[in-house]
Amino acid sequence: MPYYNAAMKQETIKQILQKTESIGETLTVPGWVRTKRDTKEIAFIALNDGSCMGNIQVIADKDKIDDKTLHRLTTGASCAVTGTLVESPAKGQAVEIQADSIEILGDCPADYPLQKKRHSMEFLREIGHLRARTNTFGAVARIRNAMTQAIHSYFQENDFFNVHTPIITASDCEGAGEMFQVTTLPFHTFDGSKGVDYSRDFFGKQASLTVSGQLSAETYATAMGRVYTFGPTFRAENSNTSRHLAEFWMVEPEMCFCDINGNMDLAEEFLKYVLSYVLENCEEDMQFFNKFVQKGIIEDLKAVINADFTRISYTKAVEDLEASAVKFEYPVSWGIDLASEHEKYLTEKVYNGPVIITDYPKEIKAFYMKLNEDGKTVRAMDVLVPRLGEIIGGSERENNYDTLVDRIKDAGLNEEDYWWYLDLRKYGSVPHAGFGLGFERLILYVTGMANIRDVIPYARSARNCEF
Repeated sequence: MPYYNAAMKQETIKQILQKTESIGETLTVPGWVRTKRDTKEIAFIALNDGSCMGNIQVIADKDKIDDKTLHRLTTGASCAVTGTLVESPAKGQAVEIQADSIEILGDCPADYPLQKKRHSMEFLREIGHLRARTNTFGAVARIRNAMTQAIHSYFQENDFFNVHTPIITASDCEGAGEMFQVTTLPFHTFDGSKGVDYSRDFFGKQASLTVSGQLSAETYATAMGRVYTFGPTFRAENSNTSRHLAEFWMVEPEMCFCDINGNMDLAEEFLKYVLSYVLENCEEDMQFFNKFVQKGIIEDLKAVINADFTRISYTKAVEDLEASAVKFEYPVSWGIDLASEHEKYLTEKVYNGPVIITDYPKEIKAFYMKLNEDGKTVRAMDVLVPRLGEIIGGSERENNYDTLVDRIKDAGLNEEDYWWYLDLRKYGSVPHAGFGLGFERLILYVTGMANIRDVIPYARSARNCEF
């Protein structure tokens, strides 16, 4: 019997473990050997196919399965087990397989790096091509998959259109200049003293990998009302920390006929939806993280889901911090960009739950944010959660043409580079708003993992582009 028949839907180990109506049936189950334990007459094999955290136990009677085959069933080897599904007397599992035959699909020699049960995160980053086979990274991958589904489900259920915005762009959304350049010019022809002649380049001008899909998303929002982007973004920030990546994924909705208040409402509802989805659909993996990675994380997420997010102004946040007796590493004064320690203090000590801060000083926020009537602050918002700090950042967008021109100039940007963006304020401008959520930061929060490089399949950071 073949281990996979394209004409028939192959059941995964997750599906098999969840049902008992197939007891007595003959099944063929492919997977990788996690462990093997031998007795005189029987070998007990834990088989896993990546579909879930759990393994299915295979009982291999040595009268049926030859010694040569059993000897090759080492940790990491792949095989297809054909046998009868029976009730399991073992604790913690409802069914197991009594093997009739085992076909070796791929041997695994003794130098397999994952022989031990536990490895350091640093070591696993060095074998990024194999780490998904561990319990931890398999669980991270399944959580990431579920959250991807939840994000699309939320926006589709709320009549948002998914827009694929450009990865290559000539605009700097954040105005920080930390962008990877895209060029076909041969590096050996560069002469730093003369500058770069971009007219010879592929696009005829300087081009880079995008740091955000927002500006492009706004063009479609002003035509279709509600859109969202969900894709890779890039930042050439040379920060070798546990919270920075050079390549990461962003979720960015944009809504027309929406102000800062509607933006906050959507951000809160969206976050609660995704967290609820994960808890409902990834119970086994979340129990793993709750037990081995971040104790109490399930209750932490439930608390956020059930909370009313406190909304305060930046000025009030600074007053709260200044009134505290805490000596922060970064001193607090009006006009500073709040640090992670400040955000955690507000959520964990002052308000004991999620907080949304609005109305930041214009000098520390992007040029496209709506200027308030006081001329000093903009209608920005940051959503903060306990344990992490900022998880969502957004704003009402500046929809006044003249004001936006001034803001572009104040930011030291070239007005001509944003002619098309200004056109949106020239032809039928409307109030609109949106936000950005770093997908990996959200996964970090949900799983309790300590390093952002461990919640993306292949981390890209300074001097790290191995796999």
